[in-house]
Amino acid sequence: MSGSEMPYRTLGKTGERVSAIGLGGWHLAIKSVDKKTAIQIVHAAVDRGINFLDNSWDYNDGESEERMGKALKEGYRDKVFLMTKIDGRSEKEAARQIDESLKRLKTDRIDLLQHHEILRFDDPHRIFDPEGAQVAFEKAKQAGKVRYIGFTGHKDPQIHLHMLDVAKQQGFHFDAVQMPLNVMDAHYRSFGRDVLPRLVEEGIGVLAMKTMGNGIILRSGAVTAIECLHYALNLPTSVVITGIDSMEILDQAFEAARTFRPLTGEQLEALMAKTAQAGSRGEFELFKTSSIFDATAVNPDWLGEEPERLTSLMPATG
Repeated sequence: MSGSEMPYRTLGKTGERVSAIGLGGWHLAIKSVDKKTAIQIVHAAVDRGINFLDNSWDYNDGESEERMGKALKEGYRDKVFLMTKIDGRSEKEAARQIDESLKRLKTDRIDLLQHHEILRFDDPHRIFDPEGAQVAFEKAKQAGKVRYIGFTGHKDPQIHLHMLDVAKQQGFHFDAVQMPLNVMDAHYRSFGRDVLPRLVEEGIGVLAMKTMGNGIILRSGAVTAIECLHYALNLPTSVVITGIDSMEILDQAFEAARTFRPLTGEQLEALMAKTAQAGSRGEFELFKTSSIFDATAVNPDWLGEEPERLTSLMPATG
């Protein structure tokens, strides 16, 4: 992609070259964005050099995947590294959601499929159960429907570490992990401090999200959007995923990429100093301190049933 406006980085041990900034899928189907605009955003992003596309089975009741699929069908699929996520914890539910995502995205393969919203300490055990979602993921990979496997979560770094531990016990190595990495995260229950070093050490691709906390971080008045993106780009991230709902915000993402230079120690110290008070209690990271962003908590049926071998151990109630 010579002549591109976008720098590229390597996704962990996969060897895949991905754009340093990725296009978030959720914003493509919010109320203020119509179908035509969503497709224009995808096409413009890819034409200008973004090749990493984020999405999820549960975004806007599937409409985000539908719109992205329509955009990719128009000669763009082979130009991108396509990622989506599913919520199913059981093999049966995960397999169903994988096939739905493939249909909506109008493709025969997902480059990176991720276990979504690892928010609870029981999620890793359900996923890696003999009847769990990981079975569906590996079958999909063997069938050529999926190329790489990762997981996401936004609640607590200790849950991410637990997911990595459970996977390791099963002899599985994730290709990528997605998590909040932003100027406020550095001050409160920090993924950057607790999880990032392990991902780098193990060669797992780092996907940054919530770099502006869905805009909430900007309301603190402590930092600008460009500063938020520069902070995340300064970390050892493979991709910084950002929501884009207009051509102006797309321009902003490319401006951040164009103007980024590694932060000096003094610049980083100054950025941390001016966000320390605002970030100290997690009030601008509501995904950590509230259930507002926990879609699977509101829709537990998306997770699927508990393993039969476990429910059979439950005592009968009288």
